[in-house]
Amino acid sequence: MKYICIVLGSLFVVLGFIGIFVPLLPTTPFLLVSAALFVRSSDRLYNWLLNQKLLGPYVRNFVHKKGMPLHAKIYTLVIMWTSMIYSTFFIVENLHIQILLMAISTGVTIYILSLKTLNIDKKNKKEKES
Repeated sequence: MKYICIVLGSLFVVLGFIGIFVPLLPTTPFLLVSAALFVRSSDRLYNWLLNQKLLGPYVRNFVHKKGMPLHAKIYTLVIMWTSMIYSTFFIVENLHIQILLMAISTGVTIYILSLKTLNIDKKNKKEKES
């Protein structure tokens, strides 16, 4: 079971990394799933994920501080709504799927806006980088 968790956790890390660049893939949920799998299977991989320079902040902010920085909220919502509006009106022709896409987007928006907004000032950012 330990090896299955490691393999699945690694797969979710890859999906989370791709999600940074592809708007329709959710980065943070994939990384949270990988963290949950790693915490049950490998302390080394869990610590690697938390301390990883690019991916670690997604997990640390959510797990330890229970929130998202304002810039991350804005970026996430702009990209998500741009993608969903384009998909709904220019790609998907089925009305039921269009309604489903808008309902999902609305639900995700409500969830993101309900999260605590983290204040990451320049001083904290510089301390984290060093």
